[in-house]
Amino acid sequence: MGSGTQVIQAQVTQATQAKDAYAIWITGLPGCGKTTIAEKVHESLCDLQGCDIKHLQLDKIRKIITPHPNYTDEERTIVYASLAYMAHLLVDSGVSVIIDATANQRRYRDLARSLIPRFVEVYVKCPLDVCVKRERIRHAEYAPTGIYASAGAGGTVPGVDVKYEAPLHPEIVVQSDLTDATSCADAIVRYVLEM
Repeated sequence: MGSGTQVIQAQVTQATQAKDAYAIWITGLPGCGKTTIAEKVHESLCDLQGCDIKHLQLDKIRKIITPHPNYTDEERTIVYASLAYMAHLLVDSGVSVIIDATANQRRYRDLARSLIPRFVEVYVKCPLDVCVKRERIRHAEYAPTGIYASAGAGGTVPGVDVKYEAPLHPEIVVQSDLTDATSCADAIVRYVLEM
């Protein structure tokens, strides 16, 4: 009888965790500061809520899903659907998720929203010229380099060659050209703690 009670208690605990888990999708143009902000949000939430929070960094995941990407609409659809489903599975298992990905079309982010009940979309707003300057000097571990250098020559760069559809109703907007990454992250963390 004791072990049956433990099983039921474990199921109740798991159901509560799943109900409380959430996903944060941080979107914006390449070079706007998504990854830096996401890392700071992850660090703060781990400190505050324990480290059962996963950071899904698209540039890292893409190396597995499409190791030689060509960034077509078809490929992006597959990659972003895979990312949304990974996030859904984690949240459904009680693990909160921070997604760090441009997702230039709203439908990519909307798919994740439709799959995940507690979903927070964060728009990192930053002028294109600032993003271009930042991208030139960044040394990201997984992100491709020279993104904007390929723009205009048959490239597929969001915000230049292909449209970037900014969120219509994001839960949070941070402006990374006016506010440092730590302050942007703090605003996101405050929102999450109050939801």
